[in-house]
Amino acid sequence: MNLETAFWIALFFSTLRQTTPLLFAALGGMFSERGGVVNIALEGIILFGALTAVVVVERFEAALGPGPHPWLPWLGVLSAMAVGGLVAAVHAVVSIKYRADQIISATAINLLALGAPSLVLTYFYGNATNSNEVANRLPLFLGLSPLVYLAFLLVPLTWWVLFKTPFGLRLRAVGEHPEAADTLGVKVYRLRYTGVILSGVLAGLAGAYLSIGFLNQFVRGMSAGLGFIALAAMIFGKWHPLGILFSTLLFGFANALAIQLQGTDILPAVLVQAFPYVVTVLVLAGFIGRSRPPAAVGKPYEK
Repeated sequence: MNLETAFWIALFFSTLRQTTPLLFAALGGMFSERGGVVNIALEGIILFGALTAVVVVERFEAALGPGPHPWLPWLGVLSAMAVGGLVAAVHAVVSIKYRADQIISATAINLLALGAPSLVLTYFYGNATNSNEVANRLPLFLGLSPLVYLAFLLVPLTWWVLFKTPFGLRLRAVGEHPEAADTLGVKVYRLRYTGVILSGVLAGLAGAYLSIGFLNQFVRGMSAGLGFIALAAMIFGKWHPLGILFSTLLFGFANALAIQLQGTDILPAVLVQAFPYVVTVLVLAGFIGRSRPPAAVGKPYEK
């Protein structure tokens, strides 16, 4: 195998790995905004999910021994999803029940996610920057974490749920015209809660992938803006699962290319590191005005 072929193979697998957390988070954001609630807290929820997955696995390892325990990383994944859903539920209550500003509520969660992990890390590991490494990370199949395959399988599944089921029809209705949906007997509040909590579950799954699927420990700030890039991908993908797939692949490719170019003299190091974020800004600048969000997104509903 020559160097060029090896480069493209490595770039392909790296693109899949980099796309996975973006795809989870963007699909989650789609459910929330299709129901009418803006959730920019995806960044913070990813961090909470990543921290939860590692702490659960590491604490069980400390109690049971390093293993192997094949079931343990899956317990970490489920715990991350549960915590992600719980954090999103807080945002849902504040935004839906109390009709607070959705941006402020989500920003508060993001700010909390910057500080709370340091307290947890200090308590368990004596430092504020990273956890211990875990021995029981998610296994690999054909060189990829099983969560990579799950992320791509979720695309047709979420499309079917959103466009071919009564739940999807009602969720889209409350995101477009909640008053009309309410007059037809649709439970607006219940569907909005469900959409926001689903977004948290999927963002928590993205966090678990980062900490025990991609790496084997939690590092403070390890999301590195992925939640915000996922929101950009959702907008670029026009709140549609297939559009989100292609947009997250674009951003995943940009991240993977930046990784592959590190250590080379093709481009300056600063430009290589900034490349994924430059792509994000250019995409938003070129397409955000052309994408039509759900009509009632961000607007509190009072029955």
